Amino acid sequence: MARNQDPPGSRRAGRPDRPVRSAGATPTHRRETVAGTCRGRRYRGRVTGYAAVVLAGGAARRMGGADKPALRVGGRPMRDRVLDAVADADLRVLVGPPGPVPEGVRSTRERPPGGGPVAALAAGLTLLPPGTTVVAVLAGDLPLLTAPAIGALRDRLAEPGVDGACYVDDEGRRQTLCGVWRVPALRAAVDRLAAARGGSVDGASLRALLGGLAVRDVRWPGGGPPPWFDCDTDEDVRRAEEWTR
Repeated sequence: MARNQDPPGSRRAGRPDRPVRSAGATPTHRRETVAGTCRGRRYRGRVTGYAAVVLAGGAARRMGGADKPALRVGGRPMRDRVLDAVADADLRVLVGPPGPVPEGVRSTRERPPGGGPVAALAAGLTLLPPGTTVVAVLAGDLPLLTAPAIGALRDRLAEPGVDGACYVDDEGRRQTLCGVWRVPALRAAVDRLAAARGGSVDGASLRALLGGLAVRDVRWPGGGPPPWFDCDTDEDVRRAEEWTR
């Protein structure tokens, strides 16, 4: 997800994924590294208990329409590597085309199929049990994602008033599909966006969805490969394979 942009269009477009302000909302943006907090403040401990929604749909047009999350890196499908990174989640949900899933993982499909990341996220949220307060929302093509990288994001969500925490790349582009979020805030954002679009989020952008939320931007300190690295091309898959050796 190093080049995360909403379809249609390339996540390599080079423009930072900056949220837009929703009507009546005052977004708060905080930037920090994993090693510390902004303005010298320290987080208050990790948020305990969370779910994970992995988005494994998409057309993969630059890879000939392949089932991209099923491609193997380090001997395993990318989506399985992402699911491994959140193995400690109370519930893991895979959103994408029908097919076998690892034991203990629930699966669903966005409506309509191919409706985009917001539609996929909305479908995943419907499977979360009542009372779930935190969810990791992840692309299915992040083969370098690790449990410590998720843990660092959960740490940064502990401060009151923060709706979500996600990584930003070296150029400040927000990697929205490598983040953790407050479930009530996400559900409210989906409802607002659906209402503004006549009841449907088909084709809606993540930027529009998250624009009114208070998001903490987290920089990876450089210890190992970036956890937000996604695979949009065959060359990306080769690079990820080299990193896993």
